[in-house]
Amino acid sequence: KGKKSKGKQWYQRRVAITAGGIPGENGENGANGVNGLAGEDGAKGETGAKGETGAPGNNGDKGPAGERGEPGQKGLAGIKGQKGQQGEDGAKGQRGPEGVCEPDDYYPCNCDTHTIVKHSQTTEEPDCPADYESLWSGYSLVFFEGNGYGLSQDLGSAGSCLEEFQLVPFMQCSSSDVCRHGVRTDKSFWLAVGLDADFTVKPMTSIDEIQSHISRCRVCVGTKYVLTRHSFTGEKPECPNNFHEVWNGYSYLMVTSSGTSGGGQDLASSGSCLENFHLPTFIECLGRGTCAYYINNLDYWLAQNPDITQPGMWGMGNVYSGLDDILEQGVARCTVCARNTLDL
Repeated sequence: KGKKSKGKQWYQRRVAITAGGIPGENGENGANGVNGLAGEDGAKGETGAKGETGAPGNNGDKGPAGERGEPGQKGLAGIKGQKGQQGEDGAKGQRGPEGVCEPDDYYPCNCDTHTIVKHSQTTEEPDCPADYESLWSGYSLVFFEGNGYGLSQDLGSAGSCLEEFQLVPFMQCSSSDVCRHGVRTDKSFWLAVGLDADFTVKPMTSIDEIQSHISRCRVCVGTKYVLTRHSFTGEKPECPNNFHEVWNGYSYLMVTSSGTSGGGQDLASSGSCLENFHLPTFIECLGRGTCAYYINNLDYWLAQNPDITQPGMWGMGNVYSGLDDILEQGVARCTVCARNTLDL
């Protein structure tokens, strides 16, 4: 193998010499070339990631005061405070002047008090007339019926204005020390508010529904004497001398229920002059806990005299059909009058 290698090297040198001479040794590295020209700007790099939030800055200077705001809405009313303690008695007043006793120069005084009852014939409580003060308000009672017997309440008396409403506000007692409240045959009758009466529906049992049919009232007191005048015509009558009108209305006489039960008004009383004409005028409540309008309950009103020159049997057989005919030709008008006070 060694002989073959040496022969090969000899042959290569021989060929080289024949071609032009023996190759020289490798030269040394040349010096560094001059720096090339600057390259063009590269393309814009991608947007870097969002940096971290910096530290809070210092507080700025205090700004100027803002404009004055508009007034706010009125606040709700506060809760009514508790009743205060009774104050101490005041100092004793000075002695009044000596009185004068002169029987020959006597004048009637206005020191008498009189009650008057106002029925609204609505679910709203009425106000007292001028110069009268309120004593209480309540519900307008017409009459009671117990065991078939009736007891009427003059609508001009304080007894016709009950402060509490009960379907049957009385009880039945016997001599055996037993009393029963709400006997099925006991009844009470109340002034109605003029709602449409449907005689075909079942009696009402809900107290809220029942009270929506009951008139409200108010008992008032004053120093003016009151009387009622009836015209027997379609025009309200004038008050007598030294009296003035309190209200005018329609001449209400009495009511009847089933059987012989019923009750009436004193025609001199303010209760005989209702400001509104409603049919039916009243509603019936039973001891079993129901109230309703019944077809056999009747109202009686004073009638107009169509011809006052022919007294006697005037008006017999006349039938007034419809509210307009009743008001224009049938029912009489009235006026409640109060006596004028004396200026002493």
